[in-house]
Amino acid sequence: MGVEKMVCLASRTGRQFQRYNKGRRQVVGCVPYRFKLSNDGKISDEVEVLVISSQKGHALMFPKGGWELDESVEEAASRECREEAGVLGNIEHQLGKWDFLSKSRGTYYEGLMFPMLVTEQLELWPEQHVRQRIWMNVTEAREACRDWWMKEALDVLVERLSSPMNQQPKEEKTISISIETMC
Repeated sequence: MGVEKMVCLASRTGRQFQRYNKGRRQVVGCVPYRFKLSNDGKISDEVEVLVISSQKGHALMFPKGGWELDESVEEAASRECREEAGVLGNIEHQLGKWDFLSKSRGTYYEGLMFPMLVTEQLELWPEQHVRQRIWMNVTEAREACRDWWMKEALDVLVERLSSPMNQQPKEEKTISISIETMC
């Protein structure tokens, strides 16, 4: 008998539990990636990344959103990927931190980005009716992504994955969360 996986189909909303640093709202995001399968079913060296549309559909970006008080930064990154892109995976060592201006709100934010090695793509996810998800090669994604700071995060990931040793820092955290606790 198969095991059914329960996934919360509601996104967190509101800003009352958001984290701030020096007056800047902290947002956390991911560059979801996978290694492309070759025609013979073997895993290749070619990386694909998952971009999503903005809620209004006018731009492409990587999943990101507010970091809330009741979660670790890795839990926030994982939650945003599940809510906005419908993917689960392993959160790897932080790519960096960027300060950026939100054009729509006219305020500065602090953005932290992580790579997520995708292990599962969900058929149903909270924002499936307001976002599209598209797997692209790195060059296409860099061109399509609206935000300069997300493009820089992608560049850091590409550099990390193409390094001769493909090393991850020893203090890297991989997060695994029970689906039931993420809602």
